[in-house]
Amino acid sequence: MKKSRIIKISAISVPAALILAFFIFTGVRSAQFKKLDAAQPLTFEQSGQLNLTLINKYSEQNDLLKALPYTLPDLGIKVGADAAILIDVSNGNIIYEKNADKVIPPASMTKLFAMYVVEQEVAEGRLHYDDIIPLPSECWACNMPPHSSLMFLGKGQIVTLEELLLGLSICSGNDAAYALAYAVCGSMEEFVERMNQVAQDAGLTHTHFVESSGYSEQNVTTAREMAAFCRLYILEHPDSLKRFHSVPSFTYPKAKNMAPGDRYGAQDWSNGLPEKITMGITQENTNPLLGRLAGCDGLKTGYIDESGYNLALTVARDGTRFLSVTMGGKGNNTQEGQAGRVNDGTELMETAFSIFRDYDLSGLKKSYFVKVYAGSQKGLNLITAYNPQTVCVPFVTGNSIAQNLQNVQIKTTIPQYLQGQITAGAEYGKIEIILGDYILQTIPLVADRSTERAGWIVCLADGLIHK
Repeated sequence: MKKSRIIKISAISVPAALILAFFIFTGVRSAQFKKLDAAQPLTFEQSGQLNLTLINKYSEQNDLLKALPYTLPDLGIKVGADAAILIDVSNGNIIYEKNADKVIPPASMTKLFAMYVVEQEVAEGRLHYDDIIPLPSECWACNMPPHSSLMFLGKGQIVTLEELLLGLSICSGNDAAYALAYAVCGSMEEFVERMNQVAQDAGLTHTHFVESSGYSEQNVTTAREMAAFCRLYILEHPDSLKRFHSVPSFTYPKAKNMAPGDRYGAQDWSNGLPEKITMGITQENTNPLLGRLAGCDGLKTGYIDESGYNLALTVARDGTRFLSVTMGGKGNNTQEGQAGRVNDGTELMETAFSIFRDYDLSGLKKSYFVKVYAGSQKGLNLITAYNPQTVCVPFVTGNSIAQNLQNVQIKTTIPQYLQGQITAGAEYGKIEIILGDYILQTIPLVADRSTERAGWIVCLADGLIHK
């Protein structure tokens, strides 16, 4: 009898012990959740895989140009050029376009690609602005094609890299384009390969060059692709605007550019350009809107008969920068062509600044801790799928610029908790940038890690905890 009683008591105690253990486990787990306020740091492998997932999933956010994330009525912009585009430089949003994919020779806007290649060399320390650049005969002004724009390079001159870049950007010198090609690569052919590689790396499928000055009609691009490149150029080399593109005039050569023994002064050009050029020539920047349109600090004109009058234009005011490209501008002469550039550039920029400003998103919180129940981990972070620096804010009728920006609201939607299996990179929340009735942009919040669904005991315990 005594033995059977012991067996009976043990049989009754096992379920009670299991229940007690379960509640102790649940209590301990509940206490752990209460103290939990941060997720474990990601491993290097997890972080790398997450970045790769987000780059692939939201690849369009890495595009140089993208549509506005909201719809606006027709802005009423009228331009005379055959093709045009207007973008916000900080975020790449396209505000206006007209025949933006029409293939047209860029003419001297080609020189922007040449400058980019040279600026990359400077950035990587292989060239310096004060380097003295040799001038082979291929780049002398007297050997340039007829009617070329020139900075007037000549035999024996002593010229720095910075001076060549000034001659390229201000005077649009074809001779400077040739000198830089030989300085960087030793030949025009290799330098053009570099330019074409830049276009290829930027995803510009309709842009191709055969020489670096823009003189050839076989150089081709579109307004859209030129705008995309100009944005890349400005973002990667912002100092170029002040250093080169906004300089109003340039005198070359100066006395310091003369070879030893050469006399600096006036010379006779009645028989054409001489090999040696020893008199200073002052030229105004070819951009007709410099000093005329508030905030204009670049970028580059272009003209050959096959292209019409082209202009890549950028203007910055109050922390907002817009960029336009107009191609195929009309005009029977330079005066008419310049007038068209002025009219179209002014129309695009004044309309843009009358309607839009950038709202800074750089301080936007990018990480939100969320607890995870019934999962292999107790918590994770929801992070922004991508991180725009600005959003382009349209003006609401009746509001001032300041009022409009002050009325922007940031609305964050995140769950109180998550459960079970979670996939890294999947969307579980969102941030909305709102102005009145406009949702200006929606940024997904995604899980920074994956979790597996826990076993039934953990699921049961967590079901009691978060009720």
